[in-house]
Amino acid sequence: MRIKITILFFLFLMVDCATSPLGRKQLLLNDDAEMNQMGADAFNDMKTKVPIEKSASINNYVKCISYASLKFANDTTGVDQWEVVVFRDPAINAFALPGGKIGVYTGILSVANTADKLAAVIGHEIAHVTSRHGNERVSQSTIAQGGLSVIQGMGYESAAGALGAGATYGVILPFSRKHESEADLLGLEIMSKAGFDPQASVALWEGMKALGGEKPHELMSTHPSDDTRIKDLKDNLPKALLNYSMVKDKGALPSCKL
Repeated sequence: MRIKITILFFLFLMVDCATSPLGRKQLLLNDDAEMNQMGADAFNDMKTKVPIEKSASINNYVKCISYASLKFANDTTGVDQWEVVVFRDPAINAFALPGGKIGVYTGILSVANTADKLAAVIGHEIAHVTSRHGNERVSQSTIAQGGLSVIQGMGYESAAGALGAGATYGVILPFSRKHESEADLLGLEIMSKAGFDPQASVALWEGMKALGGEKPHELMSTHPSDDTRIKDLKDNLPKALLNYSMVKDKGALPSCKL
């Protein structure tokens, strides 16, 4: 245990700490340009392997929601222009990558079946990028792997095993759950300021919960449980509803229709 703590302390001394939009300390080992290039390369590769939806109405609908949301994303990662692609795939999924890349699977439209619900999804994914969560995850992995290499080089096999367990359950997963919770709250802010009803975020996750299926316990998952997610969103609805009301009173609600 003493070896594990000493090596981790040494590794943490070698990196600079940044602060997330919600004030959480972050370890970021890569600059934005590097992450943006990584995201762009991955996205371009994906576009060659996953069918792209050709429907003009679906594409216009998703882009309408995405670009309305991006106006309130406070992106400081150096992206000049975001790219939005709809993939023709039944998976209930959407994502955003560093470099300003948003991917939406057609399958998620069956659950995020209103513009407001889809805005909750897209706002969440945008928040991952603007909060540099991808950079943080890559950095955490680098720290974990570096720690293991040092320990193994010293011949401390049992300590390496302990650090591996610590990296899995003590660093990587808790931070990933924090990423998801942080993206939920920032996404709520983005969607409400863009003029999408934030109450739809709760309805979205209630719908996700209703899908059922085998899910890991929250403590062993990279995502918060549905109940935790719904509670946190409800707790933060008052401020989001105020944002939404201000946009509504101005008659500036976006008109994104499928």
